Amino acid sequence: MLVAAGVLVFAGCATTQPIHNVQNAPIILAPGKKSATMNQVSGAIMRAGTKLGWQMNPVAPGRLGGRLMLRSHVALIDVEHDTKTYSIKYRDSSNLDAKDGMIHRNYNGWIENLDKNIRAELAAL
Repeated sequence: MLVAAGVLVFAGCATTQPIHNVQNAPIILAPGKKSATMNQVSGAIMRAGTKLGWQMNPVAPGRLGGRLMLRSHVALIDVEHDTKTYSIKYRDSSNLDAKDGMIHRNYNGWIENLDKNIRAELAAL
């Protein structure tokens, strides 16, 4: 039992987790709004990221690049979208212990916050 307790304590202290990507999240607009244009969706995603400190840049139609720099940590993402869904995908990082599909747990929190803000911006369209 002592070994099992030790394993649980050690697991709780782990700083890395599997990299969280958002895959094909549905775009849900304000009630009564039937559709949004590609430009409106891109704008909503850019606003959501910028409000959280991400540097968001258009890369191609339906694709934005994001960069977050906090202290010595840097996270790079790609956000792909159409008018029905969006995805947030890990691209690269530094000082976040990324290795073998794992990354520092703070990164996943940043992505969850970005996802939440994107949903809020889209709902306000």
